[in-house]
Amino acid sequence: MKMNEKDIIKKKLLDAQEMVRDYESFSKNIRDTEIGETFKMFAEESGMQARRLQAILDKIETNK
Repeated sequence: MKMNEKDIIKKKLLDAQEMVRDYESFSKNIRDTEIGETFKMFAEESGMQARRLQAILDKIETNK
């Protein structure tokens, strides 16, 4: 199945959102402070990616 740009962005947006949820959950369930803080940082980074992808998707959808 060939995906167009919009489909790829939607898929990666969903992936990034899932990563945010996973890392947040992991950060709360890990006893090791260093690992927990690392996962929290990863959640924030994934959140930035998700926001950027959402902005791109919004731009694509308004330019239809």
